[in-house]
Amino acid sequence: MPHPFTAASLRAPVVSAVLIATSVVAPATAQARFGDETLRKGDSGADVRGLQRALNDAGYETDVDGGFGPHTLKRVRAFEGNERLRVDGKVTPSDATLLDEAAERGPDGEEEPPGSDEETEPDREEVAGSEATLNDDGLAVAPADAPQEVKDAIEAGNEIAETPYKYGGGHGKLKDSGYDCSGSISYALRKAGLMDESMPSGAMMSFGDSGRGDWITIYANEGHMYMVVAGLRFDTSGRARAGTRWQAESRSTSGLAARHTPGL
Repeated sequence: MPHPFTAASLRAPVVSAVLIATSVVAPATAQARFGDETLRKGDSGADVRGLQRALNDAGYETDVDGGFGPHTLKRVRAFEGNERLRVDGKVTPSDATLLDEAAERGPDGEEEPPGSDEETEPDREEVAGSEATLNDDGLAVAPADAPQEVKDAIEAGNEIAETPYKYGGGHGKLKDSGYDCSGSISYALRKAGLMDESMPSGAMMSFGDSGRGDWITIYANEGHMYMVVAGLRFDTSGRARAGTRWQAESRSTSGLAARHTPGL
């Protein structure tokens, strides 16, 4: 005798199919996408991998490992600087939109491809204590006891330490063929996340807090400026003789306003 079909028996497979479909689709719809939320150092997951893929497509060579670590942070800061954004290492939804546009343009859309060999070199070794030192090549070695922002400023200073002096350099764009005194310091501080945009020396006379800092001190007047980072002077004056902006010798502070970044 044929099996009798009831209304309940006809509905059961349909209900089961709906439950199965729901269990498969729900996790995918709940997954965060790159650009939905602000990303920062320490984050991980598929949205960070999306960020890293976009950085690669834009020319900022980045490991796609799903972890927002120091390597990804440096690439984000390079992107922020080149796009004249606040250099804070955080990728907001609006930043993500700009990065997507840069990824569509590709590396050839940049005036200078940011994923250069210089930027992908490993971090320089550190020296024990709180005083930076100079290597034989004239570049600075950060002290192990320094805050990360100070180490980042030293690393950024090394990137342009041997570039030529260029009046106005570093003010129209972050990556330039040369830098003047204020452009040099602005570059180092912006890459370290300590400054939002480049400033001329006169404006630097009111930057941050008054007086000398524990780690970074800026000395400025209307015509010139330099800074001292963990005991080393970063100064365009004397660069031609020393071959680098980093110099161990001190110089007179007469007529210069001393300023420092808050907390440093």
